[in-house]
Amino acid sequence: MNQAIRIGIDVGGTFTHAVAVDYMTSKVIAHAVTPTTHSSKNSVSEGIVKVFSDVISKVGTEKNEVVFVAHSTTQATNALLEGDVSKVGIIGMGKGAEGLRASSDTNIKKLELSQGKILETEHSYIDTNGKDFNDDNIARIVNDMNERKCRVIVASEAFGVDDVQNEERIVKIAFENSLASTAGHEISQLYGLKVRTRTAVINASILPKMTETANLTEDSIKKSGISAPLMIMRSDGGVMDLEQMRKRPILTLLSGPAAGIAAALMFAKISDGIFLEVGGTSTDISAIKNGKAMIKSASVGGHSTYLKTLDSRTVGIGGGSMSRVKGNDILEVGPRSAHIAGLGYIAFSNPDELVGLKPILFSPMPSDPADYLGVINEQGKKFAITLTDASILLGMSKEGDYAYNNFDIVKQVFDIVGAHFNKSGEQIAEEILDGAIKKVRPVVVELLNEYEMDYELVSLVGGGGGATTVVPWLSKKIGMSYIVAEKAEVISAIGAALAMLRDSIERTVLDPNEEDILSIRKDAYNSLASMGADANTIDVQIEVDQAKNILRAIATGSFEMDQDYHTMQKLDEAEIRLSAIKSFKTDTPENIMLAAETNGLYVYEETETKKRLLGILKTSKKKYRVLDSFGIVKYQTNNGSCFVRKKKDFFTSVNQFIESASEYSDAGITLAQFLLVYKNRIADFSSVLELKQLLSLVNIELQGLDDNETVVMLSSKR
Repeated sequence: MNQAIRIGIDVGGTFTHAVAVDYMTSKVIAHAVTPTTHSSKNSVSEGIVKVFSDVISKVGTEKNEVVFVAHSTTQATNALLEGDVSKVGIIGMGKGAEGLRASSDTNIKKLELSQGKILETEHSYIDTNGKDFNDDNIARIVNDMNERKCRVIVASEAFGVDDVQNEERIVKIAFENSLASTAGHEISQLYGLKVRTRTAVINASILPKMTETANLTEDSIKKSGISAPLMIMRSDGGVMDLEQMRKRPILTLLSGPAAGIAAALMFAKISDGIFLEVGGTSTDISAIKNGKAMIKSASVGGHSTYLKTLDSRTVGIGGGSMSRVKGNDILEVGPRSAHIAGLGYIAFSNPDELVGLKPILFSPMPSDPADYLGVINEQGKKFAITLTDASILLGMSKEGDYAYNNFDIVKQVFDIVGAHFNKSGEQIAEEILDGAIKKVRPVVVELLNEYEMDYELVSLVGGGGGATTVVPWLSKKIGMSYIVAEKAEVISAIGAALAMLRDSIERTVLDPNEEDILSIRKDAYNSLASMGADANTIDVQIEVDQAKNILRAIATGSFEMDQDYHTMQKLDEAEIRLSAIKSFKTDTPENIMLAAETNGLYVYEETETKKRLLGILKTSKKKYRVLDSFGIVKYQTNNGSCFVRKKKDFFTSVNQFIESASEYSDAGITLAQFLLVYKNRIADFSSVLELKQLLSLVNIELQGLDDNETVVMLSSKR
């Protein structure tokens, strides 16, 4: 094998993109695109297979050189939005006095998924202490539900997360009777029977269609001679294997935006930023903090679930957004896009058709108001004036950018439009860009404030083909730095190619002890191992949500690969220091010092001193950056403290450091946010609020570490 190729496929609403990424260099070496095949007999799988074959042909690689294939999908999201779901039969279980409550909580009535789109259900309840809880009666209920057109069964028992036998018994009998099934404990291990059952019902409703599509895709890829396993993007930015997807297809909701975030983390190497993936019609906006995408609990059709998804917020602004006019001014930008209306952008139209143009206000679609701005040529053909065109005129999209073309033609058209409104073409373009940012900016500010992100540390990160139509102008208006990711137009496909295996487990635990933590950590580790993750790459992060009594384990890992493929060049210490200086954005680089070095990570410190009262008083704070051996910033804080010891001496004085970094009040101690750094690992304990739990987690983290290894603890203000 001469090279290792990772294939990433992004199934968008309009186009399906595939990229081939060289695992040695993380470089994109081929790209293919095809229209997304929503209406095909084989659904979106047909487009996936086509674009996969096309990109393989472009690479010209040997079949055995493809080591990884992953794709995102809009299928689960679209199925729920469009009501293209299967009817679900629910078998609820409980016993004794709790029976009435369990019967009620598992009886999930038909759910409205979106306006007029209903998920139909049937319900039956069994007392597990009664004589009716036997295989024959269960089979009778399953067959009865089948006759009532249920295509999938949900088994959900009160406290079923503590003892899974009964739910698994239902699943087995359903399978024996040729019906797909979902057990509540497979979807979530949290208490809360009603929400757990509802989440399982939504999952079950898309299971048959999702499984069919996955099987078609897998079979086609295998027939092509590729032996690499097929992976599916999860809603939290990782990937899972098909076995997991067949159990929990609900985890693929929002997998498209999640793929873009995966690329921002793995490809663009963003530590703290607001990621804006700009398409032709809309922009997905997400937050990245301390190298992690922000996650939230999802609702479907307004119904709360136990599903964790990327916190992605969609705004109806994209490169093809058109503008509405009132009087001589731009009234609003969007929501209509040129693509949806079947109109050409000025920049990408045939110049021969752009002759004898006149401004026009019209309805792009029959349901639209008749105040959208465009131009019409001598033959009566209409063209849109888009956000992309405005960004080209004002130099936001530059030569070489994906959204750049025909500057001279764009300027001529804007001059014609501007003259019609007694303005310059540039003034019209500015109003269009301002109108777009008016919708995007509040969402960005909301994310920054909600996640308490430090404005000084955050950059705007652009992805998607329309990145330059939004992000540079937003940067100018909001006063934040920005970057547009390399290969922004295929950023989501790159994210799918580079994504890591991931799984998360949540349990309801009041005041978790060391045994609880070790148990959930082991289960998360084993889940990754069962998907084929290399044991040396599996990382498990523990989070404690005390407000909701939730203990969470998040496991990530990669497949085992020959380490000879990793040729990314490590930097020497001087080069790493230069990367740190750049990150600090300082005018006094001589003040930056190396505070600690582990076997793979570097902790740099800068002390910032400010004078007050004519220099009589001085205040200072310490800033920290953690960089890896490639010069990539893995963590940063502008107000913290640092504690460095060998492992053998660490626990003798770490309590004093924790207490000194935290705050005291009449209510007791308020822990700072703490991070543990050792070898090439960073363990984030920022969610932990109790000293006992923090020390327990740190103790578990450092078990087995050599006594002479350097251990660093960093704090930052909560």
